[in-house]
Amino acid sequence: MFSLFSVKRKFFFIPLFLIGIVCFAACESSEKEFILATTTSTENSGLIEALIPSFEKESGYKVKVIAVGTGAALEMGRRGDVDVLLVHAPEAEQQLIDSGFALERIPVMKNWFVIVGPKEDFAEIKDLNASVAFNTIARVKTSFVSRGDNSGTHKRELQLWKDAGFDSPPQNESWYLSTGQGMAATLTIASELKGYVLTDKGTYLATSLATQLVVLVDGGLGMENIYSVVLLNPEKLNINNLGAVAFRDYMLSEEAKNVIRNFGRQKFGEPLFTPFGSD
Repeated sequence: MFSLFSVKRKFFFIPLFLIGIVCFAACESSEKEFILATTTSTENSGLIEALIPSFEKESGYKVKVIAVGTGAALEMGRRGDVDVLLVHAPEAEQQLIDSGFALERIPVMKNWFVIVGPKEDFAEIKDLNASVAFNTIARVKTSFVSRGDNSGTHKRELQLWKDAGFDSPPQNESWYLSTGQGMAATLTIASELKGYVLTDKGTYLATSLATQLVVLVDGGLGMENIYSVVLLNPEKLNINNLGAVAFRDYMLSEEAKNVIRNFGRQKFGEPLFTPFGSD
């Protein structure tokens, strides 16, 4: 029998059904998205832009990339503002694990830190050991430009000053400039000042056409630059752990390794990074 009550039941049933579909779609969409915090070097070099599309196509995830210094990325991870990290400061990464906010760090690729400077090489540091080169720059008092941003590169610079016999970098000296900026911007400033700067080789190569800097110290003790995926702790943080694990697995895959080992080879004559597990 037709009644007003049956009409009302049908009227309310349809909107509730539609709301259920919308909620399910929204939840599924949010589960298939995550935030990656990575370093400015992977962004400046263009590597992360080369990796993410193939990962998204293969996995179905959508990735929001935030490129900052490693110190800032680790702090974002500690707060749970991001879901996974790709960074290059092994000691700081281990501290995050020891604190319980991260589960593990998985090395996925590396390159080398280099000291670059003006082709005139005023301090005559070419081919010196890195710590000796730092000591020489300080003695000659020629311009040195630091990121000064607690990034992985800045952390390595601080260690090299210690290796050179300094308790801390010579920040009060007029020849020492701290930019507080990313690697590409710091290289530009160093080029304008005809100063020396510590950089990862990948970013240097990717920006070399825009500067007048040349590599003067390439490799050697203390200059290996290791990038790791850091998985955060889902028991402490509200993160998309499934997305993070999928990204880790991709970065260890042969597909990702092929992208990494070939990235920059055609343009620069050598790859900007080397994946772990490669000869």
